[in-house]
Amino acid sequence: MPPKMKTPFPRTRGILSTTVLAAVAMLLSGCSLLDSAYSSLMGAVGVIENGTVISRRANIRSSYAVVAADVLEVKRGEQLEILDELEFEGVVWYRVRANDEDQTEGWIEAQHIIKEDDLQKSKDLAQQDQGLPAQATGQLRAMSNLRLTPKQADDNILLLLESGATFEIVDWEYVPKEPDEETEDGEENEEIAAAGTEGDPERLNAKYDMWYKVRLDPSVSPAPMGWIFGRQIELQVPSDIVYFQSNDRKFVTWLRLDDVPTAPPAATQRDVAARVSKPGSWVILSRTNEVKAIDGVEPDFDGILVLGFDKYNEEHYTVYSSRRERYDVWGLLPMTLEGAGDDKTFTVKLRNKDTGKMEDKKFQIYRDKNRRLRMTAPEDIESYAFREKR
Repeated sequence: MPPKMKTPFPRTRGILSTTVLAAVAMLLSGCSLLDSAYSSLMGAVGVIENGTVISRRANIRSSYAVVAADVLEVKRGEQLEILDELEFEGVVWYRVRANDEDQTEGWIEAQHIIKEDDLQKSKDLAQQDQGLPAQATGQLRAMSNLRLTPKQADDNILLLLESGATFEIVDWEYVPKEPDEETEDGEENEEIAAAGTEGDPERLNAKYDMWYKVRLDPSVSPAPMGWIFGRQIELQVPSDIVYFQSNDRKFVTWLRLDDVPTAPPAATQRDVAARVSKPGSWVILSRTNEVKAIDGVEPDFDGILVLGFDKYNEEHYTVYSSRRERYDVWGLLPMTLEGAGDDKTFTVKLRNKDTGKMEDKKFQIYRDKNRRLRMTAPEDIESYAFREKR
């Protein structure tokens, strides 16, 4: 028997006629009769909208009571008809109808469902950005909301992603932080005050919050795209190049220059992962933690690194490094890679320091007679240096 309710009916969005309500009210003397009558009544109400299961597994229950029985297990991606919605003891529930043979009806917590309207918004976002190549891969450190926009607001949450969820990163945005409040004694935060001392550059992580636009596989989420707060994400830098990072310079984008063999139809995910994880050659874009905004816009990257891999000596070697050339660049995403085999071209958007315009610059990759990877940079590359040679 469900717990005693404060009112004859929980707060719902179903539309009930006065006559039907009066008839059901006559049954208030028996709690079980009330629940039975309410269930029958809701079965007659039309579908509010459709929903999709977002959890790996969830149970439709006989009621929203703590002691209710599980009547059907549903899995991620399955479609349900939402018949009604109510909030009971702070938890939102949907009365749903499943698409199984018995057309099972019951109650399921709202956290397991994404409504059709919200799912369509995510699909529209994915459609707009379907041509964007993946710039990196990431994994959630903890459960986190997938949002429609890079903003922490209650009205833009699409769904809750599980801890450990993986995804492709196609874009990101630096969102200015709200000014820190002063302490009770009226003095500024010590960290902010220290950052403002003469000769100490302003830091990105003190000025901005990072948000990532991510693309999700259907096995992870029925919603294909959305935004995630950056602090919840751990970038999955390939293990063979992660040690080339430094404390003051982090990788933001990496594209493999080797052709990864196509997996046979019967290959497992482990087989595919093994192919991709093998050491190889890479073009990498990196970013320092210094604020380098121009007209209020931060660069997505300020360094370019190309690494070759010698499979005989099993070691990487530097093909090109803007840092080795003693200058930084000011660039925006996305980076694209074209070509096949040993001849490839990667293109990045760099700011011309003389004109201030963003221009596509192509870098040609090839192998010399000794099978060593080489690169030809644009002849006027120094015109795109953010910082003069030093």
